[in-house]
Amino acid sequence: MATSLFPLSSSFLQPLRLKTLAKPRTPVLSSTTRQIITTCDSQKSTGKSNPSSRNPNFQKRRKSSSKYGTSRRSILKKSFLQEQVTFTARVSDDPHVAIIGGGMAGLVCALNLEARGVQSTVFDTGIHGLGGRLGTRIVEPHGLIFDHAAQFFTANDSRFIQLVNGWLEKGLAREWKGVVGELEVGGSFSQFPSSSPPRYIAANGMRSLADSLLLDSQLVNLVRPCWISKLEPLNGMWHLSENGTPRGQFDVIVIAHNGKCANRLLSASGLPLVAKQMKKLDLSSIWALLAAFDDPLPTVNFEGAFVKGVESLSWMGNNSAKLGNGGSPHCWTFFSTAAYGKQNKVPQENIPTVTADKVRAGMLQGVEMALGLPEGSLPKPVYTRFQLWGAALPKNTPAVPCIFDPQGRAGICGDWLLGSNLESAALSGAALGNHIAEFLQNGEASPEEFAIGLHDRLSPLAGHDIGQFPGLTSVGEKEEANAYQLL
Repeated sequence: MATSLFPLSSSFLQPLRLKTLAKPRTPVLSSTTRQIITTCDSQKSTGKSNPSSRNPNFQKRRKSSSKYGTSRRSILKKSFLQEQVTFTARVSDDPHVAIIGGGMAGLVCALNLEARGVQSTVFDTGIHGLGGRLGTRIVEPHGLIFDHAAQFFTANDSRFIQLVNGWLEKGLAREWKGVVGELEVGGSFSQFPSSSPPRYIAANGMRSLADSLLLDSQLVNLVRPCWISKLEPLNGMWHLSENGTPRGQFDVIVIAHNGKCANRLLSASGLPLVAKQMKKLDLSSIWALLAAFDDPLPTVNFEGAFVKGVESLSWMGNNSAKLGNGGSPHCWTFFSTAAYGKQNKVPQENIPTVTADKVRAGMLQGVEMALGLPEGSLPKPVYTRFQLWGAALPKNTPAVPCIFDPQGRAGICGDWLLGSNLESAALSGAALGNHIAEFLQNGEASPEEFAIGLHDRLSPLAGHDIGQFPGLTSVGEKEEANAYQLL
């Protein structure tokens, strides 16, 4: 049976400025099992499933004889000039939430909804697995493993620490005790002090953590790979489709991804306030170069390093050492700086060969510069692969836990609403899941009270080129602080 990922106390929802919330009930789950769908072609039904077959124990809060009203939508122009959808019909007795995006925020949102007795369906584009930025690439038959997005995470918030402790107990994550620090151009490496917060990684590559989160769920359906291309309000419900193929109808929708795909999806949805907030988000672009070497890299005495002073490189991490897969080949992940990514940005779906060759040479040269090696002396990799993260990390934030439009019954969750890390994503997903559950239970009389984040301004967001790591202080900043204290 699912349990709440975070303590569902009023203090957790305090940033939402809500009235005192009712104590969440623990759902009594039926024998209905969760259906994992690995291809969209297997979900052909366009009708809404029988509520009693989904969750017969969900509390009946409204008269079942009520009929859905008709929502009004008129597309004047794309994006901000679209007319606002306003649902006036009562939510169904057994509500169903659609979550578009299977990263950490979307998954935690689904699990928190389940803990409140609400069914959801997660739609994700992943072909090999879930996770969003929790990406791991496995190259067979060679057995090469690369974490090609999030490299590690820290935990600072007590609620997230509790969640991480649960992962540790289940063996889904472990502490990364390898040597990590900062690498100055020329090969000068400084290890983070022992007083630094613990660094965590997934036990078998970052994607394994995401793929494990829904294994015990009973009220969460999973549909992948699936690209939801249209949101249409009709007869009091949201109708989702993928390139003309219906993907179901839902009481509430959650956008748990961002970038141009999310903007395109919202541009003609009838949610101008939600679309406007998403459009304000500014994202960096970062190149990821995955490279395997037969021999260890010269002069390297670390497993991970934030690189300073090299334009084409911001991070280098040894996946083989980090994941305990020592020996040849040695699998490294190299990330460019955001500035280098911006200078060399191209359509990530179709990277020109000339750009790929230029970036590969530039980043490998950056590795030589960072390590202080003579030009051309870096061993030739036996395997390389590129990934351009065109919408890599947020550069600004509204500093709200989630966004929710009660008139349109639509919300947004994601790390960018609070920061730029795994912790922010989990906290945002939990906040929205609890907020929607409370709205479904108590929002009929005064839905406007549940509006959040629709007008907040976004402020610049600081951090490393590959994200924020709460509690992890730069070696230089630490030394400067110590020197100041001695004065």
